Amino acid sequence: MSLAAKNSIIIILILIMTITPFVIKPNAEFGGADGAAGDIIKKINPEYQSWFSHIWEPPSGEIESLLFALQAAIGAGFLGYYIGSKRTKAKYQTEMEKDNR
Repeated sequence: MSLAAKNSIIIILILIMTITPFVIKPNAEFGGADGAAGDIIKKINPEYQSWFSHIWEPPSGEIESLLFALQAAIGAGFLGYYIGSKRTKAKYQTEMEKDNR
């Protein structure tokens, strides 16, 4: 199987996994775990007082989403760099071994 075919299959699978929740539950709210945890804590103990406060809170939800996406992009960049450097190192090692034979 060619690389293009493998990539196409992966992209199709990612699209299916992304779209499926919206098809199954079209009007559902897809909120984060932080909000759900806070709601459950309030149900269990309505008088609970948080022992931690934010150092800085973003001025809007859009800024918060931007920072989250930036964090994900930086993480993906580091991960991609690491994988690429390991693959390149392995490739050069196999080429060196072939040349030494």
